[in-house]
Amino acid sequence: MNKNEGGNRRNASNRTGGKSSFGKSKPPLPKRAQGPKKNKPASFKAADSASEKTDKKPNQAPKRQKASDEMRLNKYISNSGVCSRRDADIYIKSGNVKVNGVTVTEMGYLVKATDVVNFDGALLTPEKKEYILLNKPKNFTTSLDEGFEHRNVSELVRGATKSVLSPVGRMDKNTTGLLLFTNDTDMIRKFTIPNQKSSKIYQVSLDKNLKFEDLEKIGKGMMIENHRVNVEEISYIDDEPKSEIGLKLRTANVKVVRHIFEHLGYDVLRIDRVVFAGLTKKNLPRGNWRFLTEQEIINLKNI
Repeated sequence: MNKNEGGNRRNASNRTGGKSSFGKSKPPLPKRAQGPKKNKPASFKAADSASEKTDKKPNQAPKRQKASDEMRLNKYISNSGVCSRRDADIYIKSGNVKVNGVTVTEMGYLVKATDVVNFDGALLTPEKKEYILLNKPKNFTTSLDEGFEHRNVSELVRGATKSVLSPVGRMDKNTTGLLLFTNDTDMIRKFTIPNQKSSKIYQVSLDKNLKFEDLEKIGKGMMIENHRVNVEEISYIDDEPKSEIGLKLRTANVKVVRHIFEHLGYDVLRIDRVVFAGLTKKNLPRGNWRFLTEQEIINLKNI
């Protein structure tokens, strides 16, 4: 073998990554021996299991059997008429509710009727708010001082609920149509104050045709007994005699409707309330009643 051949072999060995002249690599390191897998002691397992059971999600009430005199806090709030159960949960999480002076944020928290519950600082009562819509017939009155010859409207909704309901506003024996009953005092106050935000529509039957100039006079507003009476709309009713008038105004006092026409020399034969704050007589025959839907209640509260 000459010198050039030896040099070429050494250079080739260097290019192959440091292998020896025999072409063998270095042996790999032996793997580290691993012993048998150790099991946790039973005491640790029991502790971990107990920890999992006690670690509850935030705002989650401990589960326990509900007593007969208890109810969930969101239902208590809903029964008070403040909001729905779903909205009550949001207010509870936000820390807006206190029970016996302590802020409660737990979902499913149980309260008793004797507990003191505050919602944004206002004291709540657990009585469930009820709302009933009646299509009042003739010869029933909301007043208790008209003697025994006329029956009271409370007879028409008797047995509908155990709650004591009151009519919203007054109706005489000759007035028919929509009449709302509730035990929600805030709702009653809202729809009986002089400055109303909700509209009512009446169909008025007169003893004679209403003159067009009188119709325009009513539409522009009138002074009656030193009080200005404004109406939103007034018109003749299509395909009816000119003695049948549609009247839209905000007052809940039916007497105002009667005074408008009597002030101009007309006798009012009949007044029928066909719309009350967005509620209609659809599918509600005369003398029948129904409970308001949850959406209708929300709509009334948002007026």
